[in-house]
Amino acid sequence: MANQQLFLGIDCGTQGTKALILDALSGQVLGQGAAAHSMISGANGRREQDTQQWLDAFTQATHQALAAAGVDGQAILGIGVSGQQHGLVLLDDQGQVLRPAKLWCDTETTPENDRLLTHLGGEDGSLERLGVVIAPGYTVSKLLWTREQHPQLFERIASVLLPHDFLNFWLTGRHSSEYGDASGPGYFNVRTRQWDVPLLQHIDPSGRLQAALPELIEAHQPVGRILPAIAQHLGITPDAVVASGGGDNMMGAIGTGNIQPGVITMSLGSSGTVYAYAAEPTVSPQPSVATFCSSSGGWLPLICTMNLTTATGAIRELLDLDIDAFNALVVQAPIGAEGVSMLPFLNGERVPALPHATGSLLGLTTTNLTRANLCRAVVEGTTFGLRYGLDLLRANGLKAQSIRLIGGGSKSPVWRQIVADIMDTTVICTEQSEAAALGAAIQAAWCHSGQQDGLAELCERCVKLDPASETRPVAAHVAASQQAYERYRQHVATL
Repeated sequence: MANQQLFLGIDCGTQGTKALILDALSGQVLGQGAAAHSMISGANGRREQDTQQWLDAFTQATHQALAAAGVDGQAILGIGVSGQQHGLVLLDDQGQVLRPAKLWCDTETTPENDRLLTHLGGEDGSLERLGVVIAPGYTVSKLLWTREQHPQLFERIASVLLPHDFLNFWLTGRHSSEYGDASGPGYFNVRTRQWDVPLLQHIDPSGRLQAALPELIEAHQPVGRILPAIAQHLGITPDAVVASGGGDNMMGAIGTGNIQPGVITMSLGSSGTVYAYAAEPTVSPQPSVATFCSSSGGWLPLICTMNLTTATGAIRELLDLDIDAFNALVVQAPIGAEGVSMLPFLNGERVPALPHATGSLLGLTTTNLTRANLCRAVVEGTTFGLRYGLDLLRANGLKAQSIRLIGGGSKSPVWRQIVADIMDTTVICTEQSEAAALGAAIQAAWCHSGQQDGLAELCERCVKLDPASETRPVAAHVAASQQAYERYRQHVATL
């Protein structure tokens, strides 16, 4: 049909791959698909994935989305790929994957990261040189780890790619990276938007890593056309353009219309993220704030907490509650959970910066130890971490009128109210909760259009807010929440 412009958006995450078909003319999502990934875990913090799973899931999710949309794959004009950030994919000179991809949540390389941080002159040195403080999840320590743990394999490295770069390579045969995702590995200067080659030479003086870097491209530039064999395999036309793509947070920003100052995106997923668009690279003096580049031509100051629905899920499992029963108990307990505080640092924590912390319950008495207070305390505790991060962003000049909420937790009206009250800001959900996949599809339409300034108009048409989800802070709640937050801050200060 001539009155449709169809694009495929893909989000390759930790738990699975999502696909959606967007009609960029009407702004409607016509169909979706999903397929799961599994994790390779080790006791030493190893978190890896077999990249073939991503390709299988990509294919399965795409076939599902096309079927659900009832459209012919020959009509797809372009593809955009969102990927989990910081993962390391290594290829040899034949384009073959050398070992499973080490992921953002892998902490096995903490000792290597510590040594690299010392080399950079600590957190301040890293901030000054790169504009970010390298953390164990970033790609750079994974390279040093590979050189030391797998020296023979290291000798065969011909290409160093992030997850979304690897998927673009599979689609097009081209090695490229877009500035947003490229600003996450820890060997990229976010102010000058260039690779930090001397840091890679410090890891390996031979120059191998420098030679293995992908070519940097702008967010509005396509990588190229899809390879005919892959097009046939996916059931789409070989004329489809593959967009630059980006990291999941950068694509989530586009998918929530967060492409100019004034909007905050907050994601309530297995981890929690808060980010906002900035026109200039104003690097925060706070090590917890990562001033990444955006995938819309600007910057995206961002904080990420490690524990969100992982922590609420742990309490639900402990008390054997389904989501409705859990939410009902949260509502039963008063704000501040009668003095019960949970520091939900089950995986250590990034914001506040407590990598070696564990979770704890504080303030328990014979009268307040109830299921309702435990449920309330875990939701408040995880949300306080996001408030802590939002305060850091606000201290760095962020001004915002509203918060756009995405991720699994955003579907809960109870949680939305708690977020609004703790942040003292109106909260609204986007209609499409798969914001990263939507952002990838919107970016594909942008790359296909060839108009460098056309993104705002596309977001206007394709990003829809859900008016029924709008939640305003309640003054009495705000005051009580502030008291509970101050108690949380005191507990954190003692760690």
